[in-house]
Amino acid sequence: MHGISTLGKRRSSIDESTIPEPDLAKPECYTLTTHDQQFGSDPIPMKWGEEDPEVRGPIVATTRHQSQRNAIGAHSGSYCIYKALAVAAGVLDPYYKPRFENTTPVAKIGPFPQWWAHHKIVAMDPFGHVTQEAFSAYLRKGFDIRPTIAVTKAMKLGRLHADGNVLTKDGQVNVTKAAIEPVWYLPAVAERFSVSEAKLRETLFVETNMMYPELITRPDIKVFLPPIGGSTVYIFGDPEKIPDESVPLTARVHDECNGSDVFGSDICTCRPYLIHAIEECVRTAVEGGTGIIVYYRKEGRALGEVTKYLVYNMRKRQEGGDRADEYFNCTQHVAGITDTRFQALMPDPLHWLGVTRIHRFISMSDMKYEAITKSGISIDERVPIPPGLVPKDAGVEIAAKVFAGYDGGSAYTVPTKEDLSKVKGRAFIS
Repeated sequence: MHGISTLGKRRSSIDESTIPEPDLAKPECYTLTTHDQQFGSDPIPMKWGEEDPEVRGPIVATTRHQSQRNAIGAHSGSYCIYKALAVAAGVLDPYYKPRFENTTPVAKIGPFPQWWAHHKIVAMDPFGHVTQEAFSAYLRKGFDIRPTIAVTKAMKLGRLHADGNVLTKDGQVNVTKAAIEPVWYLPAVAERFSVSEAKLRETLFVETNMMYPELITRPDIKVFLPPIGGSTVYIFGDPEKIPDESVPLTARVHDECNGSDVFGSDICTCRPYLIHAIEECVRTAVEGGTGIIVYYRKEGRALGEVTKYLVYNMRKRQEGGDRADEYFNCTQHVAGITDTRFQALMPDPLHWLGVTRIHRFISMSDMKYEAITKSGISIDERVPIPPGLVPKDAGVEIAAKVFAGYDGGSAYTVPTKEDLSKVKGRAFIS
């Protein structure tokens, strides 16, 4: 990325002496917990929100140099478990150091003022895609710093009018993609949810069955790489146009639905709405604007696929069958809550991209709309899924959501309670 080294007016004074390579011998014992100021633990200082990346400091969460780690958790989210299996099976060297030459971003993204604005970004590292350049002084010392964002390009099938640039004549779309691992700055995450940092740390510690003792024992380490899925950004058109509010921008933020997105289940609108959003993004890009799809791994409203399928069973088997007036209640009965996606963290990738205005927001969700606009991004128009794209069995979902406050515009009439009780899905096919 060009210009990353000129982000800040100050430069940090980094000792250029190298750190020793880790002892590759298997340790005779492991330290289960560490404490603030404990001997042998000297994490890199982290100043979240600093404009100069070297002053801010890199995220160090690898296993090569335990004493310098300044983050709790591990890279790759839930996939770190598969890495552990590979190491245990003897097919992966635990001290292997990746080669990152030729892996730098294929598109220029940032820097933008939102990167260091007060707590605009708290759930990802805005410098995560430019670690090789932004933290070169640390790398020269020998620190094992891993990217938490990767930006590449690909081709994607399409079926719109070809312009020869965004959309080729053989029906393929040029798209820029970014994969993002979650990186939580705990003080600001706590602030987003109006709780104390101590309460957040304690709850994370308890609800992960105490997997991360350092959440409690190391209050000086402020960054957490949670064992959850990340997100993928798909950019249609020129990424450098995104911050320009005069250039039309179409966007959708989409939460994962494996059953529909991949396998085409018709009990929900996820797949058709996603396809519609992709086509609208491509259409905007072909006309000279840009389009953004942010795909979040929050399966089953972040309750998980097992919970989602249990809810499906309850919906279909309850008295009176699958009914719109019981749509949210069934999830409440199974999980104790209807939704744990907590959209407060959702806008972060949009701020990373430099978004300040969305001309067409392809979503009916009031929660997503409010989270984005409250974060300082304006939305001109909300675009509902066309009624003709709603699968028959998904009528239960649409009716329940519109009744609950989702904005369907003129395309949908808000049902009364009586109307809602009459909307039913099909029964189980035995």
